[in-house]
Amino acid sequence: MEKILAKHDLAGGYCNSLATYSRYLTREVNIGDIALGGHNPIRIQSMTTTDTMDTLATVEQTIRMVESGCEYVRITAPSIKEAENLANIKKELRYRGYNVPLIADIHFTPNAAEMAARIVEKVRVNPGNYADKKKFENIEYTQDAYNAELSRIYKKFIPLVKICKEYGTAMRIGTNHGSLSDRIMSHYGDTPRGMVESAMEFIRMCEDQNYYNLVISMKASNTQVMVQAYRLLVETMAKEGMNYPLHLGVTEAGDGEDGRIKSAVGIGTLLEDGLGDTIRVSLTEDPEFEAPVAKALADRYTLRSQKSEVGSPESTSLRPTLSAQRQTYSPYEYNRRVTTPVQHIGGHHHPVVMIDVSKENLKDPYFLSAVGYNYSAGLDKYNLADQACDLAYLGDNLPSFSFPGNLKQVYNYPTWLKLQDKNNCHPLFSLEEFGQAEIKDELLNFIEVDAGTFQPSNLQTLKPNVVLILKTSAAHGMAEQRTFFTALQAQNIQVPVIIKRSYQDADADNLMLYAATDLGALLTDGFGDGVWIDAQGQNLSLINSTSFGILQATRTRISKTEYISCPSCGRTLFDLQETTQLIRSRTDHLKGIKIGIMGCIVNGPGEMADADYGYVGTGPDKITLYRGKEVVKKNVTTAYALDELIDIIKGDGNWVEKN
Repeated sequence: MEKILAKHDLAGGYCNSLATYSRYLTREVNIGDIALGGHNPIRIQSMTTTDTMDTLATVEQTIRMVESGCEYVRITAPSIKEAENLANIKKELRYRGYNVPLIADIHFTPNAAEMAARIVEKVRVNPGNYADKKKFENIEYTQDAYNAELSRIYKKFIPLVKICKEYGTAMRIGTNHGSLSDRIMSHYGDTPRGMVESAMEFIRMCEDQNYYNLVISMKASNTQVMVQAYRLLVETMAKEGMNYPLHLGVTEAGDGEDGRIKSAVGIGTLLEDGLGDTIRVSLTEDPEFEAPVAKALADRYTLRSQKSEVGSPESTSLRPTLSAQRQTYSPYEYNRRVTTPVQHIGGHHHPVVMIDVSKENLKDPYFLSAVGYNYSAGLDKYNLADQACDLAYLGDNLPSFSFPGNLKQVYNYPTWLKLQDKNNCHPLFSLEEFGQAEIKDELLNFIEVDAGTFQPSNLQTLKPNVVLILKTSAAHGMAEQRTFFTALQAQNIQVPVIIKRSYQDADADNLMLYAATDLGALLTDGFGDGVWIDAQGQNLSLINSTSFGILQATRTRISKTEYISCPSCGRTLFDLQETTQLIRSRTDHLKGIKIGIMGCIVNGPGEMADADYGYVGTGPDKITLYRGKEVVKKNVTTAYALDELIDIIKGDGNWVEKN
């Protein structure tokens, strides 16, 4: 198969366009009878959690995954015996009428990969583990020594490439942030650039053998790192005339609402820019629950026009040029937009959460518990939860009770004007109202503007006590709002901005995914000083938890414990779902602590990357506990491992008792 050159002049630097939705065209790769990339739909996949040697269990789970929407199924092959058993699994699936392409997951064992490549439709190799070394050693390489290591890896890797060519087997070169080799870490550091170079080395080896049946991934549990790495990968590949399809995923996303939001932030941000050819959502749940989430993310783009312009025609002249956008921010590193704070909004303050409570029963203070304010009638006071919203929009409706002092009230300007007591109450203006108003709040004024029709240069004359509420009605609203932010930066306008998105028809599950995509994409690039999810009819508690979940997933506001837990597979040495829930039940009050929960050493100290503490399966009924990447206790019996972990956290002074 000949190499097909990619375009070198990507208008968006790493994508076709920063201002319009346009899917990046990759080369087509055949995986069994389901092609990936090119003009094919975004494909859905997942991974089995059964023991690969248990043929019937793996077959049954694979069938459940296919029925739930999986188009490809990945199965671990940690040794040659599992690789050989893939033939039995495939045979039984075909006997039952299921032709789903199978993918072998390989980490440390080249001979298993070479066996699997003769059986299944695709193999996944991790450059950090395949023939390379990971011992957390900092090694100083001369250029000759570095080249010698590459030559050694080449000799180990090329036999697999030749087998894939012979059998028509596809390959995913899957870089993981947490498993970069010591060689790459020593040369490039723990960076997106290091992730990209790790993959590019293997891609170049494949191309040296005229093998191009490749898919590439850049997974991380940190969404910022993941997004930056994929963008940098596309830019790097384009410069070398490559356009291989992309497999998107946030590794170790976790479970439940947290896992879905975190996955949507990372995957959705890239989908918004037209990147991505196949999706795997990694949840610490049964794999058949992953495909519907991935499909919900992908389906949002199937009907989106390749030509959909951002905003209205009259707004076109307001957009900064690409060069201006590139000068205002870097998509390859996180830097929060510089703003002048107004009260507690903007500047170095964490992003705020604003919620519409205007449709609630404003005679009952107990409804505020849904947004983090628990009212005690006996004490006549509120207890604040860790996830307590900062701003409540009441529109034209007045409460019959006193709001908590920490919660600022926002009213439409005409209603605010009539308030006798304006303490802790602030007005929301239209731009026209603000221009005509003679009376304004001395401390804090909100102005709602549409990103597609408002000219940012008008903001030069606004007083310094203004915060914008930035809304959009565009189909590709994220890009429209991003364009607005870059225009502000180009003119050095430092007014704080709260991002508002409205979802009137989304159900609870899709609301989480859509909001995490739209708001998370902007926050990931450093844009936004607050979020406002407008979803009339949805539960306030869901809106509140989703808002804080998005801020947590983008690492812009930490309000709870974060669990970096892998989705389980045939290598897992304990029940990940049960263990994760047990650890969560005793530690979820530790605000700001990150705990990695890994089923085996493959997803151990490297994969959990930036976790504060780690709980890693290292053998039957044996757990190794980590502080960061440092082993603290080895081979702890499972029954005592959680208590030992808590003792480590206590010893570090990071433990607080539950209220």
